[in-house]
Amino acid sequence: MSNSSAAPAAAPAPAKAKPAPLPPDTQVGGYRLLHRISSGGFGVVYFALDPQGHPVAIKEYLPASLVSREAGQLVPQIAPEKMSLYRLGLKSFFEEGRSLAQISHDSVVSVLNFFRENETVYMVMNHLEGSTLQEFIVTARNPDSRKVFRESTIRSLFDEILRGLRIVHQHKMLHLDIKPANIFITDDDKAVMIDFGAAREVLSKEGNFVRPMYTPGFAAPEMYKRDGTLGPWTDIYAIGSCIYACMLGVPPNDVPQRTEKDRLGLALSRVRNIYSDNLIQVVEWCMALDPLARPQSVFSLQRELAREGELRYSKLSMAEKMRMQLSSMVSGGRKERDKP
Repeated sequence: MSNSSAAPAAAPAPAKAKPAPLPPDTQVGGYRLLHRISSGGFGVVYFALDPQGHPVAIKEYLPASLVSREAGQLVPQIAPEKMSLYRLGLKSFFEEGRSLAQISHDSVVSVLNFFRENETVYMVMNHLEGSTLQEFIVTARNPDSRKVFRESTIRSLFDEILRGLRIVHQHKMLHLDIKPANIFITDDDKAVMIDFGAAREVLSKEGNFVRPMYTPGFAAPEMYKRDGTLGPWTDIYAIGSCIYACMLGVPPNDVPQRTEKDRLGLALSRVRNIYSDNLIQVVEWCMALDPLARPQSVFSLQRELAREGELRYSKLSMAEKMRMQLSSMVSGGRKERDKP
């Protein structure tokens, strides 16, 4: 046993302040920014007016892990050692804007313009009125609402999304961040994919960030690997996760949890008498841990999701009920043991 005293634990580093959004009434590219709508790890979205006074949404490339910006400043400050990574993400963000501007589909956010200014890039999109699918899911799981998504609603919603996603894939693009918070349901009942993640994916492969670049529960296994091959099957995993969230009201377990012990089948068995065997099988197919075991194209998934005729709704078998009860008793016992 060593006699030397242990070194004192290092104090945790103070949390880095997020870069400040641009102040209200700032003019960029002829657009007037009115206020911030949202901000994430890779950018800020503003509500703005175009030169004719029409409302638009403008996304500014502003990766919080690479830049800083004080309140009132326009240009982000980038440390020299982070400059090459910043430019790599900037190029990817710009290319994404250019690709999306070529796509015209009701289920894909419309990019009206994109331009460089203040040493960054701005993407101008149509402004949407409505709520995210995430907000609908949270409302549905509220005990006071006692609502559940009907199977017909889930099928028609995701059929709409898949029509748009198929066009995206035909343009050799991937979304890479499909989740309920990035599916927008407009006031006139259109489902629209927003917030594509190309810049995020490029930075995650090149940089060594502390923060994960993916959304746990919705990111496919290949997104956790630097050499993982991404393709349509990667977005399809996320679609399966979104359908799961609509059915159960919560996200599925993330990949590390599933790799250790996969409880996907057990979780889905709880809704077996509410949703058809076919829809449950579709979710399991989309969420296969092996990319080759998933649908390889949006078209093959669309075809299966369109099968609404003669759906069977199996009730839980006695063995499954016993397994679920045993599982909850075991986890309950664990909680008791974990108490101080």
